[in-house]
Amino acid sequence: MTNHSNPWDDVPQESAPMGRVNSPKKTPRASEPVAPPVVAAASNAEFDIEGLMTDFPTATDLERFVFDQTQVVLNLKGRANKLKYQVAMDVLNGSPVDAKYIGAGNPYLDKADMVPEEPMKTLPPRSLDIPPIDQVQNQFFTAFVPHSNEEYRSQGRKMHVNFRKYNNGMITYEVLGPIEPKPFGEKIDKFGRVRPEIIKWIDPRTGEQIVQREDGTLTPIGRRLKGMMQTFKFNDSNQWIKYVDREFITLDQRAAENPWDLDK
Repeated sequence: MTNHSNPWDDVPQESAPMGRVNSPKKTPRASEPVAPPVVAAASNAEFDIEGLMTDFPTATDLERFVFDQTQVVLNLKGRANKLKYQVAMDVLNGSPVDAKYIGAGNPYLDKADMVPEEPMKTLPPRSLDIPPIDQVQNQFFTAFVPHSNEEYRSQGRKMHVNFRKYNNGMITYEVLGPIEPKPFGEKIDKFGRVRPEIIKWIDPRTGEQIVQREDGTLTPIGRRLKGMMQTFKFNDSNQWIKYVDREFITLDQRAAENPWDLDK
């Protein structure tokens, strides 16, 4: 096996759904804390509803004006007409408003003009067979493992992988990254500019996975990773033996003082 081979064949690939995923709204339970009302900086109560309705006929215009004046982002679209002007006036005049009327982001940015991003993938849970992290005997980080993405691998790109060996002999690996955005598709926006249809993530992360079991047997991916690491030479040995599957001899303090008569 050469270090240009692909150790990731037959490894299940995870893919996230395209586009943004709207999470269902969560109804707070009685025991959960409720966000306190937002209070804008104190003003001189110089704004009134009539003036706001005259100068800012749309929710977007109103949100932007309030943001310019107070740096508070409001969520007014779709609200009753009287209510949204009342909320805006309260914020402008320094009165507290319910947190449900507070938005996020910049009201000057139109989401329709932004390139959507694919959600980040969810990492698999850590196996219950893996010992606690405080039982790690040694670990080895390498930034020279061939990439699991076929296109990136053909370009010679590498991944960051951390190997851990535990006191019971189990060995694990975890691909840490790098995570990179990549544009897919093309479309023309309302300004005539060519932009990507969506941004996807090249995300090779795996979470911590087993390479070698406690009894010394290897998992399928473990056999390939061990073979790959054995091709990385280190003096008269290789990185698997020297760094990953290291053996430590533990003796008590007597060995440091007198190694000759420990059997006594």
